[in-house]
Amino acid sequence: LQVHAASRHGRLYNRPFVECFEETPMLVAVLTYMGYGILTIFGYLRDFLRHWQIERCPIAREREEQKDFVPLYQDFENFYTRNLYMRIRDNWNRPICSVPGAKMELMQRLSHDYNWTFEYTGRIVQDVINLGSYNYLGFAENTGPCADSAAEVTMKYGVGVASTRQETGNLDRHEEMEKLVANFLGVESAMAFGMGFATNSMNIPALAGKGCLILSDELNHTSLVLGARLSGSTIRVFKHNNMQSLEKLLREAIAHGQPRTHRPWKKILILVEGIYSMEGSIVRLPEVIALKKRYKAYLYLDEAHSIGALGPRGRGVVDYFGLDTCDVDVMMGTFTKSFGAAGGYIAGKRELIEYLRSHSHSAVYATSMSPPVVEQIITSMKCIMGEDGTTKGSERIQQLAENTVYFRKRLREMGFIIYGNNDSPVVPMMLYMPAKIGAFGREMFKRNIGVVVVGFPATPIIESRARFCISAAHTKDMLDRALSAISEVGDLLQLKYSRHRIKPCLERPFDNNLYEDIDD
Repeated sequence: LQVHAASRHGRLYNRPFVECFEETPMLVAVLTYMGYGILTIFGYLRDFLRHWQIERCPIAREREEQKDFVPLYQDFENFYTRNLYMRIRDNWNRPICSVPGAKMELMQRLSHDYNWTFEYTGRIVQDVINLGSYNYLGFAENTGPCADSAAEVTMKYGVGVASTRQETGNLDRHEEMEKLVANFLGVESAMAFGMGFATNSMNIPALAGKGCLILSDELNHTSLVLGARLSGSTIRVFKHNNMQSLEKLLREAIAHGQPRTHRPWKKILILVEGIYSMEGSIVRLPEVIALKKRYKAYLYLDEAHSIGALGPRGRGVVDYFGLDTCDVDVMMGTFTKSFGAAGGYIAGKRELIEYLRSHSHSAVYATSMSPPVVEQIITSMKCIMGEDGTTKGSERIQQLAENTVYFRKRLREMGFIIYGNNDSPVVPMMLYMPAKIGAFGREMFKRNIGVVVVGFPATPIIESRARFCISAAHTKDMLDRALSAISEVGDLLQLKYSRHRIKPCLERPFDNNLYEDIDD
């Protein structure tokens, strides 16, 4: 399936918008279900053998001294962990002992009990090409201006602040950082938080509550989902990036109001992401904004993966589409990816930020951001903006865009099924079958390529995948080496499922009735 969005009333989109989600081949889907079925059957058989102590694996069973306690989790919830996850657990939590840059060093470990426990050999695996870290602009580094500035600030301020912003933890560097973020995004004000996940989960409850309606994309990040649930608002989910589905919910919300009383909703808040981290897709922001304006709703945009990684100036998905930041009510993002730091931000109108400073649990109770982390953000952001007197920031943005297009194009030419937008540096490659999740990760590691493999429950059960994250720090030689290894492993594991090559499609005229007649 290829999706192409064109213009509305002239030019809604100022650039081609192409996303590809090729359908899962029927045979592959059937074999994937069969694979999970076989694993489940053998899992129950092994649990039976463990129960009667025929198979000895004490870690998988409740310890004798714990038998009278109420279990923390239901036994069925642990079934997947015991019998499926443990088989491929060696693909995750590998200890890194270097900067997670374009290349990294990993500690070698072995397991003699099928991944229940690990022991370290003492050997360091050198020069592993890193295709897993969110180091989009290559600022995760231990040399250069960012590292030097962070070291200087550490010597002056120390590492910890030991207080909240409202008490004695508000440093001048925090103030400078927030002003810089607001300037970078082109908004009135901004505030920063020490944890990206908490930026969503703790601020959404401050923005919406009982009597409010939250419309959430079905593939939104867990932090957005948790924040929506904690708010106590009514939550309705629309299909991923489907504007017909979103407008249908908006129409129903306006027409029917709240359940039982039918009173108007106090507030309707739309939650979307800039880049969806498991699909590699980009939000249809021009259309979302058009709907938001038409139905007088509010828009909350999570730019965790898109800030720095999209747009000619690295300002995220708003910059990518050439839109006005005033059309987005709440702009959220993280510093953990493109800026090589930690934490997150909320940006928007001054009234919004002043309200959150006194009502957000993340602002009131959380310890202030560490000074060296703040300095890393300031230095990297000034580099992107060109305020350091160089063009290195714009060069990194351009290099990331070139690497992304090149990597995606080559993978498609090889015959792999790749999800997402052509300009997204998050590149999901479909694996499907459960046995191939672990096999792909291990085979790539043998070839000194570090990758992230993802399966159920993080993805739908038949849509297991490898997720590559492209960086401006990757050279063409690194990408070619990685692509060569991926192709070799793809042939070995028979992963080249694609039945056709993606061809450019002609721009179609926009259907003005697209939003008018929607069937239930």
